[in-house]
Amino acid sequence: MSFNIALTGLNAVSEQLDTVSNNIANVGTVGFKSSRSEFGSVYADSQAMGVEVLGNTQSISLGGSLTTTSRSLDLAISGAGFFVIKGSNGERQYSRAGVFNTDNSNYLVNASGQRLQGYSTDAAGNLLAGTVGDLQVKSASLPAKATDSLSFVANLNADSAVPATAFDPATASSYNSTYTTKVYDSQGKQHTLTQYFVKNADNDWTSHYYVDGTATGTQALTFDSAGMLTAPAAPVTLAVGGLAGGVAPLSIAVNYAGTTQYGSDFTVTTNQASGYASGDKTGLTVDDAGMVYVNYSNGERLLQGQVVLANFANAQGLKAVTGTAWTETSASGAALVGAPGNGQFGNLTSGALEGSNVDLTAQLVTLMEGQRNYQANTKVLTTDKELTQALFSAI
Repeated sequence: MSFNIALTGLNAVSEQLDTVSNNIANVGTVGFKSSRSEFGSVYADSQAMGVEVLGNTQSISLGGSLTTTSRSLDLAISGAGFFVIKGSNGERQYSRAGVFNTDNSNYLVNASGQRLQGYSTDAAGNLLAGTVGDLQVKSASLPAKATDSLSFVANLNADSAVPATAFDPATASSYNSTYTTKVYDSQGKQHTLTQYFVKNADNDWTSHYYVDGTATGTQALTFDSAGMLTAPAAPVTLAVGGLAGGVAPLSIAVNYAGTTQYGSDFTVTTNQASGYASGDKTGLTVDDAGMVYVNYSNGERLLQGQVVLANFANAQGLKAVTGTAWTETSASGAALVGAPGNGQFGNLTSGALEGSNVDLTAQLVTLMEGQRNYQANTKVLTTDKELTQALFSAI
């Protein structure tokens, strides 16, 4: 009986040493979660029969340290949650390993070719929240976009005097202030929109528009006694035609909301025009909210999608596929999916990776304990053998 009991001890310790060895081997594996062997006594008819390994439990909820890599597609989760990845067979897995790249079809994938899941965007770059699928980025150049809006906020100096001469852009004394905005036509060519502000009377101004030095139109600006803009109350449309090169006419909605007339110097706080020249793809970035952007050489960026995270009512119930990937089970419950940083989902850090959560010191201590247990069980076997030989010799 003692021989069989000691043999079960050797088998159990061997399994434990396998687990410890696997932990130590993966001390440098990104997103790895350490395991621990759980022992249990074996009984038959209330009589002890030895020991067995009941199973291995992973420390899924224990995070690893974050290491900065400065690589835009290296992602780390601080807090709860898992990346959602999908293989070619359609099976979804959940992982904390955030090393991603783009494949030949510009899908975001891990080293095994599994595709990262998230919210996609429509053709206009609007996020389609609620629909989770493969994240794919656009590889084509960004076409030029004509300017169609201008947000302009300024303060016109209420202390300014009415010019003594009729407005003439060549005569500085005929206007009170001026400001220039860069705009783009349908082919991405840059033009200069200049506004000349002329005071007509108290609370009454006129903005004269010139595009590339050619008069384009005027717009009256009126203010109340407190210096707040009263007209125009809505964006005004500036039509610009006759541009060279066969481009389409420009129609720019100019919004003066927030413009004031106070007794202080002329200042411009907002001069934001839409439109841009064409650009080539220069790289990808992922922000802390999981938004994936393509960067272009013209300084623009276009939203491609948003990385989602998954969480579970009982993460310990997940089934381990590898040391860094799991699948859901009835014990874990169905995956709850959402954006990083919201509710029960942890924060996302771009340019960093979560390391293994293996405590090397603790593993070495466990290794030594396992070695002593192995030696003790071996000693039992040796002693049993010696007793048996002595018994046969006596007979």
